[in-house]
Amino acid sequence: MLRLSEIKLPLDHTDEDLHTAVLKKLRLKAADLTSYNVFKRSYDARKRGEIRLVYIVDVETPRQKQLLGRFKNDAHVKPTPDTSYHYVAEAPSMLEHRPVVIGNGPCGMFAGLLLAQMGFKPIILERGKAVHERSVDTFGFWSKRKFKPESNAQFGEGGAGTFSDGKLYSRIKDTNHHGRKVLQELVNAGAAPEILYVNKPHIGTYRLVKIVENLRTTILSLGGEVRFETRVNDIDIEDHQVRGVVLANGDYIRTDHVVLAVGHSARDTFEMLHHRGVYIEPKPFSIGFRVEHPQPLIDTCRFGEQAGHPILGAADYKLVHHCSNGRSVYSFCMCPGGQVVAATSETGRVVTNGMSQYERSGKNANSGIVVGITPEADYPAGPLAGIALQRQLEACAFELGGSTYEAPGQLLGDFLMGQPSAQLGSVKPTYRPGVHLCDLSPSLPDYAIEAIREAIPVFDKKIPGFAMHDAVLTGVETRTSSPIRIKRGDDFQSLNTKGLYPAGEGAGYAGGILSAGVDGIKVAEAVALSVVKKTSCLV
Repeated sequence: MLRLSEIKLPLDHTDEDLHTAVLKKLRLKAADLTSYNVFKRSYDARKRGEIRLVYIVDVETPRQKQLLGRFKNDAHVKPTPDTSYHYVAEAPSMLEHRPVVIGNGPCGMFAGLLLAQMGFKPIILERGKAVHERSVDTFGFWSKRKFKPESNAQFGEGGAGTFSDGKLYSRIKDTNHHGRKVLQELVNAGAAPEILYVNKPHIGTYRLVKIVENLRTTILSLGGEVRFETRVNDIDIEDHQVRGVVLANGDYIRTDHVVLAVGHSARDTFEMLHHRGVYIEPKPFSIGFRVEHPQPLIDTCRFGEQAGHPILGAADYKLVHHCSNGRSVYSFCMCPGGQVVAATSETGRVVTNGMSQYERSGKNANSGIVVGITPEADYPAGPLAGIALQRQLEACAFELGGSTYEAPGQLLGDFLMGQPSAQLGSVKPTYRPGVHLCDLSPSLPDYAIEAIREAIPVFDKKIPGFAMHDAVLTGVETRTSSPIRIKRGDDFQSLNTKGLYPAGEGAGYAGGILSAGVDGIKVAEAVALSVVKKTSCLV
């Protein structure tokens, strides 16, 4: 097939218009066009009021060879690459020890799925509950403040991504098209086929729950095993080689291959690994607040008179400012038409995140407004110092919010003027269990407050109205990414612990659902090849 890119059409074009554009681009007669399908659809909104859809289309025609010659110098006409997935190994008939996957978030789930599809019958251990029961606990915390440390927005089947916007796009290099494999498996599990071609696909929380359940069913049907409410307390390491895992109930599972996909909030696991001597180093992350604006404000600023068009949906934004104090402030995990959610995983702490449903029909837009920090400058006391800083900020937010799991909040205008807020304005915060108005400046280090105050007026020039007085800031956002990296080599194994495969966001190798799923696939491939190699050496 041929792949055509940069086909631009008006927002309200018809299917016939696209068909005509393909024929015109290739200078083909209709009889020579066997079929075509859309590989990717995005939009170009650089000109207000003149938003155009941009297509990448795969074309089947008997004249492919002649057309490739005719357009050999055209970067927008090329052969369609093979994006299908090819398994790297098949499990041996006699498997001495089954691989173990710790964590059933996006990374662990796709590692387990790939291992199951290759016949390795993995054992997946998840400290939290199955996704439906976990959802009941999480929504119960939001509505009734009944917090459960092992079942919340961070821990449980589906991982932190379940209670998010369900974003499925990433900037990672993906030359092997593993991202396409992730998207296709999500479609197979019930996601809308549009995620295969829209530019910034998302699923939404409620839809993710059923999809996660269907992925689990597939793993089980292939001989895999998923154990919930099963926390790993220790990893048995002998002569720098994994030999097994010890569960909280005292059970022991013998294995030589452990995929560590615990997510960015498994702080007790990080402490255990550090105690065991597994090589860990601190890494940069970001801290800040969530900000809420009326979604129509963002729509109008981004789309002008075409705001509200069903193809465009609720508008997002991406902002960054490099401050005079050397810090960078940027928008993070922007959730159009969504809500701010309680995302703590520890008692007596407040953490915020953002979430949207599939429709993105909420009244408010929300985004993290965060400041980059580094271990060298901000937490130099060792590999786990970033975790200590997170805990300190989250405990402070808990106290500022009244020690009831309400989040501390402040009107954006008051924040810029350095005065506490006493009452809400036109923007009603969406965070549950609730928002306690106060002065947010004690909740973050002075350099972060200074940087955010400098950045907001700059953002207002890019999105007029961004600095509106009644916009609401909610604190604190501290789980932007893992504060550690469990370094691994080219074989995807820990630098000093063979058989341990650090993976996903918690290990410092991903930043979202799609990249975590891709990393899970890569690690599963490495495990499969290692098992096959070891088995062949024993024969």
